[in-house]
Amino acid sequence: MKKSVVLAMALMLPAFTVSVQAADTQGALTDAEIAHIVVTANTADIENGNLAKTKASNEDVRGFAQRMIADHTDSNQQASELAKKLNVTPKDNAISQSLKDDAKASLEKLKGLSGKEFDKAYIDGEIALHKKVIDVADNKLVPNVKNEELKALLIQTRPTLVSHREHAEKIKSTLK
Repeated sequence: MKKSVVLAMALMLPAFTVSVQAADTQGALTDAEIAHIVVTANTADIENGNLAKTKASNEDVRGFAQRMIADHTDSNQQASELAKKLNVTPKDNAISQSLKDDAKASLEKLKGLSGKEFDKAYIDGEIALHKKVIDVADNKLVPNVKNEELKALLIQTRPTLVSHREHAEKIKSTLK
């Protein structure tokens, strides 16, 4: 059981590590690429949340999943509206593609878990994912964004991401 939990956790976050290294070799990210990364990360969290909403055995985990769905759907809506306003078409890139691939693999692994094992893997994955997203946003996305409105949206979203991580950590402390 512990092996499955560790495996599921490990699959929740490699996208950023690999893809950030790829971005380092490719140069600075464009605003269109940053917008696509934001939408892709939100979509991954929404999909995991939808699964957790139905599979979680713990009420707090289900509530957290519902929060992820609502908050990340709202974030995607804001990003989409801003992209339209700025006439920016989100552009697929190595980071977003790697994130998509890893999110798909993670979702498949989570689908194979149930009960407390699922709850723990989902929450551990959310903690790891949010830590990494915050790091990437701080060190790659915000420094590379050119448009001030997009930068403001990224900065405005950071406290929510920190709150998500802290909420998941609190839930983790209650899971046995």
